[in-house]
Amino acid sequence: MEISTFITNYREAFGEAAELPIVFWYSDEKIADTQKIGGCFFKEIKTLRNGGSISLNAENIGCGGGKFYMGFAEMPEYVPNFVSLKEKYKQTPEMFVDSVKQLNVQRTNRQFLNFARIDKISSFDDIEGVIFFATPDILSGLASWASFDNNSENAVVSRIGSSCSDVVTQVVNEHKINGKKTFIGFFDTSARQYIEANILSFAVPMSRFREMYGTMRASSLFNTHAWTKIRERIND
Repeated sequence: MEISTFITNYREAFGEAAELPIVFWYSDEKIADTQKIGGCFFKEIKTLRNGGSISLNAENIGCGGGKFYMGFAEMPEYVPNFVSLKEKYKQTPEMFVDSVKQLNVQRTNRQFLNFARIDKISSFDDIEGVIFFATPDILSGLASWASFDNNSENAVVSRIGSSCSDVVTQVVNEHKINGKKTFIGFFDTSARQYIEANILSFAVPMSRFREMYGTMRASSLFNTHAWTKIRERIND
């Protein structure tokens, strides 16, 4: 797989108005000197979308939930009560704990979790996943592409939870099993305040992206009347 080939195909399919996705991977070497982020990681998402890079670890992630979902710490004891009784995302703390068990969050043994825009990396080696920032029109194209060669009811899924779990935890777990699920996210209102009103995330584990890389030009994103009209609207 070539990064330049993907970017060329993606630009041809979606147009210049569609921003390039970001990628993430674990390593023992950081790619950026990232200062501690007070609170939600998504405060810094513009840095990535504008072409910057971020390296996270247990010291510079300011959110206890973020440290947990990204694999750097166990879940803090206060989180179930906080999520249920203060944020009111789950009816009871016990329901929250059960939802986390279903996620099966894994601890990493690497030192850093790195994020960069796809045009800022040199290869797809060691990449865990690809995260798109999508308007409804772009999301329709991404979902159609993900379903082109996959009839599974889980080809595109949305599991409501922390945005860190949307774009990192679920993607990492899916990649580990060489899975094919893709994930729509950014329904977490704590993170949505840092995202534009018309943007959702579409996260693809590298295990699935490798396959989708080869199917893009055969899918409805090329040489179809309906998508041509949508592409024009995206770029109008």
